[in-house]
Amino acid sequence: MLLTISTTYSPATDLGYLLHKHPARIQSFTLSFGQAHVFYPEARTEKCTVALLLDVDSVGLIRRPHGQFAENFALSQYVSDRPYVASSFLSVAISRVFGTALSGKCKERPELVKTAIPLSAKLSILPCRGGEKLLRRLFEPLGYTIKVEQHPLNTRFPDWGESRYFTVTLEKTCSLSELLTHLYVLIPVLDDEKHYWVGDAEIEKLLKHGNNWLAAHPEQESIVRRYLKHQRQLTREALAQLREEDAQETDEAIQAHEEEQFEERISLNEVRLTTVTEALKKCGAKRVLDLGCGEGKLLRKLLVEEQFEEIVGMDVSHHVLKIAQERLHYDRLPEKQKNRLHLFQGSLGYRDKRLVGYDAAAVIEVIEHLDLPRLAAFERALFEFACPRTVVLTTPNIEYNVKFENLQTGLFRHKDHRFEWTRSEFQSWAADVAKRFDYTVAFHPIGPEAEDVGPPTQMAVFTRKV
Repeated sequence: MLLTISTTYSPATDLGYLLHKHPARIQSFTLSFGQAHVFYPEARTEKCTVALLLDVDSVGLIRRPHGQFAENFALSQYVSDRPYVASSFLSVAISRVFGTALSGKCKERPELVKTAIPLSAKLSILPCRGGEKLLRRLFEPLGYTIKVEQHPLNTRFPDWGESRYFTVTLEKTCSLSELLTHLYVLIPVLDDEKHYWVGDAEIEKLLKHGNNWLAAHPEQESIVRRYLKHQRQLTREALAQLREEDAQETDEAIQAHEEEQFEERISLNEVRLTTVTEALKKCGAKRVLDLGCGEGKLLRKLLVEEQFEEIVGMDVSHHVLKIAQERLHYDRLPEKQKNRLHLFQGSLGYRDKRLVGYDAAAVIEVIEHLDLPRLAAFERALFEFACPRTVVLTTPNIEYNVKFENLQTGLFRHKDHRFEWTRSEFQSWAADVAKRFDYTVAFHPIGPEAEDVGPPTQMAVFTRKV
């Protein structure tokens, strides 16, 4: 299997910096299913081409215990296209051999990483269950110019018709990491097969590499379904997270600004973050989760406190996590600080083993963004499965809204809020959660308390019973 990538960017040999592969060397890499070889058929200032040659060990595939190829049909051990076509084997090879370029990193020439350069990728034999129409439906919305050559089933017998195999050339001016990301995701989608077990981890891979393009792709559902090997539960979860992220990002900056305008007179956000930080310190937590961390305002406060040895920020939006990383100056943090801080994408509506084992979790101004029917899933994911010793949770007090002069009667503080609770409604909900999941709960006001309407923000501190 051969993949070549060419550029006419000047100087074209800068491609070697982006790939971390010197044009003058031939490099080989041992993979679990064979070997990958990287070399440059041409390396001139005007044009540079890198080749990834994948040599799949077909005998090794057959000998694998419980291998997929032993069960498809009687002659599967003797008749298999896997060593010759672009498939999930090639995606794995891209991630292992070109992993730095795939993730958009380049120490030697960091300015090149985001630079759009003319690129041409050629896949020698690409299987496509869906034909040329599907090929075009997947790549053309991403801005690619496509050249397609379909191969016949048998050159000696034209009457046999066309095969599902194509030689494909993709051309686009974009960053190298963007091209590799699209190939990584879409090659197994076109093949509609994977050579390894597909589980929950594949959702995370898909959302990571589908960031910034998959949510808006017209073939989103087809891509997700095929990438996850038609597993219904995984497909539903991935689509839910994509749509939740997409909805959350819509007009996010405008909505956040509007909410801040209502609250800025009393500097409520700063008071809220300080109060939550103190509550986390008071409970003695060392390993802390910030669930729905947004742009990282609470994370910044937690990093200052030496008590917290591990700080994790999780949000449903990859875009917001990138902003958090930038605002926390993650790349410039001292190594010790970097080791304390971890950011990852995830949804509060699903059980996540990464959240298990922490001392405390902060859920700040988050639950009001959830649809009420989804609260039950959130409760189980946090209080039953993650089960931290302490949960600090805040939400707006709707009774206080009459104090905001710029807020029309009957409206919520944020356009994305699905609900806002009175003090009694919040306390009733929290008491019920504490009872069902074996916690105690205490309530605290945040911000100036007004007669009859209480504070602008209400906070509950849940403590797990020993």
